[in-house]
Amino acid sequence: MSLIEVEDLTITFDGAVRAVDRLSFTLEPGGALGVVGESGSGKSASAYALLGLHRGSGAQVSGSVRVAGTDVRTASEAELRELRGGKAAMVFQDPLSSLDPYHAIGDQIAEVYRTHVKTSRRAARTRAVEVLDRVGIPDAARRARSRPHEFSGGMRQRALIAMALACEPQLLIADEPTTALDVTVQAQILDLLHDLRRETGTGLLLVTHDVGVAAESVDDVLVMRAGRAVERGSVAEVLGSPREPYTKALLAAVPRVDDPPRRVVAGRRPVPGSAGAPVVEAVGLRQVFGRGRAALAAVDGVTLSVHPGEPLGVVGESGSGKTTLGRMLVGLLEPTSGRVTRTGRVQMVFQDPVSSLNPRRSVGESVADPLRARGERDGAAIRARVRDLLERVGLDPAQYDRYPHEFSGGQRQRVGIARALAAEPELIVCDEAVSALDVTTQAQVTALLAELQEELGLALVFIAHDLAVVRQVSDRVAVMRQGRIVEEGEVESVYGAPQDPYTRQLLAAVPALDPLLAAVRRAARKEPAAA
Repeated sequence: MSLIEVEDLTITFDGAVRAVDRLSFTLEPGGALGVVGESGSGKSASAYALLGLHRGSGAQVSGSVRVAGTDVRTASEAELRELRGGKAAMVFQDPLSSLDPYHAIGDQIAEVYRTHVKTSRRAARTRAVEVLDRVGIPDAARRARSRPHEFSGGMRQRALIAMALACEPQLLIADEPTTALDVTVQAQILDLLHDLRRETGTGLLLVTHDVGVAAESVDDVLVMRAGRAVERGSVAEVLGSPREPYTKALLAAVPRVDDPPRRVVAGRRPVPGSAGAPVVEAVGLRQVFGRGRAALAAVDGVTLSVHPGEPLGVVGESGSGKTTLGRMLVGLLEPTSGRVTRTGRVQMVFQDPVSSLNPRRSVGESVADPLRARGERDGAAIRARVRDLLERVGLDPAQYDRYPHEFSGGQRQRVGIARALAAEPELIVCDEAVSALDVTTQAQVTALLAELQEELGLALVFIAHDLAVVRQVSDRVAVMRQGRIVEEGEVESVYGAPQDPYTRQLLAAVPALDPLLAAVRRAARKEPAAA
């Protein structure tokens, strides 16, 4: 009997939006299937249907869904409770919204365990410590008493996996489990899922928009588009010799660390380091948060410069200080010590366009803000300029009066870029500007940034945790760790012959589309970074 049997699954929202359209697939016990596709392809909606999570949501669900012998569509609430967590468990994208902030991690795992297993509180707590230790939480007995806010993002995701494993389920459903994590923590979580599958025989359904993540973790791949399955096969077949044009386009959009340097592709010459005075120059920058024993040096003695027309990439893990550095470069944060010299106008494009755009104002009015701040008062001229900017970033000028919620994530990021361009800056700092986007949208936005940078002669500081993405838009790269730059140089030098062990570790953590290469990199990750 198959672990998952889905036949003609159709899910419709609001009576009109068909999120999933006659989807059929199976997963055998102990197997691992990756469901990949762009945002809106229906992959998460399909995963939720496996546990009956659409009940009571107003969604119309038809077709047949059987998981671990349970007919999900006809199951009673008691049968669904037995399925959820007992036979099949789910790991969601955002662990903060999945964990109760008021209770200790260990207590939450113990509660799930006691829901499905008749046992004492002490035995349940012991089980919680066991699974936390198994997923790599150091000093698990002590950390089991910690609350979610006391864990890092990677540790919270490990805790969710521990909770899912507590009752030894036959199936683990992971919905974008690494999307919000930096590249090294992502690699650790993927390695953990790989090891757990091998040791326990648990089946895995991995939902992701990142094809490289799927290549690292599963045996078979199901590609979805507009609610339908367009291709299925082994990882090697689908990623190595895709049949469908959509699959080929999806793979072509994946950034790779071994791509040719950007300026070679574009046919452009590098900007010499001495080409005029720097647009921004930082000398001995230091930023300390807190006081006394609680003081933390987020940036510790950074010196760098960016010249006119130069695209600089800044990479590092979460907590490396790269975002703090970017905020100091544009003047949003004053350094504790050191100095920043700017010779031109600077702007910033933020990671989350939703929080950086006013939901009560049209996107056109938001883009117009820098124009008004510079003293422009002619309403017709402002509107004409904004329409030009919207068109320049690939949006319809007629969308001037629409609001942020009416746009997709990629479109909202384009609005943020248009707003930055409105001030006619010499430098734009992009802080994780594409990290929340799927690979095709990510490729479109990075291509836009590269095009604008070359066409307008902009200096660009591109901050990201994804080395493959940075390679697409940068000529020079600075690698940050614990507030310091550990390596800096031309992209081809740093990527081709990295000198610092930490840089090598970052490169080894980048997902590979080739399953054999993924295995080699998994072994390479064991090389420790220098302290």
